[in-house]
Amino acid sequence: MNSKLQIVNSLSRKKEIFEPSVPGHVGMYVCGPTVYSDVHLGNVRTFISFDVVYRYLVHLGFKVRYVRNITDVGHLVGDIDEGEDKIAKKARLENLEPMEIVQKYANGFHDVMNIFNAIPPSIEPTATGHLIEQIEMVQRIIDNGYGYEVGGNVYFDVLKFDKDHPYGKLSGRILEDLQSGSRDLDGQSDKRNSLDFALWKKAEKGHLMRWNSPWGLGFPGWHLECSVMSTKYLGTSFDIHGGGMDLKFPHHDCEIAQSVAADGADPVRYWMHTNMLTVNGQKMSKSANNSFLPHELISGDHPLLTQGYSPMTIRFFMLQSHYASELDFSNEALQASEKGFQRLMNALEAVESLDVSKAKGTDAEENKQLNDLIDAVYDELNDDFNTAKAIARLFDLSKKINSYKEGVIDIAGVSAESLERLQKEFHAVIVHVLGLKKESGGDTKVAAGLMELILEMRKDARGRKDYDTSDKIRDVLQELNIVIKDGKEGTSWSMN
Repeated sequence: MNSKLQIVNSLSRKKEIFEPSVPGHVGMYVCGPTVYSDVHLGNVRTFISFDVVYRYLVHLGFKVRYVRNITDVGHLVGDIDEGEDKIAKKARLENLEPMEIVQKYANGFHDVMNIFNAIPPSIEPTATGHLIEQIEMVQRIIDNGYGYEVGGNVYFDVLKFDKDHPYGKLSGRILEDLQSGSRDLDGQSDKRNSLDFALWKKAEKGHLMRWNSPWGLGFPGWHLECSVMSTKYLGTSFDIHGGGMDLKFPHHDCEIAQSVAADGADPVRYWMHTNMLTVNGQKMSKSANNSFLPHELISGDHPLLTQGYSPMTIRFFMLQSHYASELDFSNEALQASEKGFQRLMNALEAVESLDVSKAKGTDAEENKQLNDLIDAVYDELNDDFNTAKAIARLFDLSKKINSYKEGVIDIAGVSAESLERLQKEFHAVIVHVLGLKKESGGDTKVAAGLMELILEMRKDARGRKDYDTSDKIRDVLQELNIVIKDGKEGTSWSMN
């Protein structure tokens, strides 16, 4: 490994060398789901991306505290300060208690994360579990002169804050532009300014979720919970904060403002944001009828899908694009990823079977090439967690592995130390960093069993010098994009 870890910081808009505030320790917070419906693929991509960030930091030897919240109150429909809470609305429509909705969709979210092999966070706090801390932060903001109460509602004074600290610096929004583009409320609101956002909302009659506070019965604003829970568990200034790019404004800009107003400290050193999903080049949305849920992608039960795809194929597909770039879903791209994933798994199986005793270190150039390729995988991961380029380097290593296995390159050319390094690092990056694993479903076992039978039949045909049958088996498999390779160690197969 020849490079230091660098992160493109959304705040500075520059690539910076990562240096945690406490050497050897990393505090990371990621905005979790609002549990009022099934988790969508945009969320899945974000959480898989930060799962890899978490895994890689641990792999590098850091002790990581990973906090990802559950929003179970305060997130209003339309992401604004007026209207209904998303969870309360769903509870009313389904005639259930709000916490029944929370439990149902939180369970579903955890099931999906498990299917995609995402490691649970160190701490998964909920907004309703931290109401006391949220009330305390609101009071500190008021005491410091940046919050005001009107009729049971408490708002953040954006204009006053901006006089002392720049508001909107993460998203790059300019306050004057926001003001000119905002709707004139014409006295319809008790806010001093249309840009002010809610810290605490009064619970109107019939509102299902309400708690006592110094300002009367109400519930916290959506932005507040993340400021409270991130700083509670990671300190007033911590290392990494992640989320989807759609959260930059207003959510993350408001988080920064709240934390600075309450505690006088800029809360985050490195901000990271994932990009959006598209389908066949168009933005994914329900209105465009081009969105699908994870279970639909797995089952293939959707008009836009020609087949279903395994969870590991989907995870592999997502990691073939850098987290900060757009990711476009198409059947062709997913099918290519399906083949690519299988090739990588075949290489993983092959590298584990290489005989270290045959490695003698007789070819200095070959030995250097192998170690340079291994270093290159880490160089790509150190370049802002670039999984796409790291996977390309893994495929370069896969070619080496297959060449050693098939005797195209003499394995004696590399040293035992280098070969052991290859086996260790190839496995570690694929399994422990990228979080990929061999499919364990029945279909995979059946396919492997059938291939063993077919290859045995071909071997028998060749033994009888029945080359017509042997060649026919090879040609039919080739039409199915299955390549047969005959080597010194026997016959192997892989997806092309």
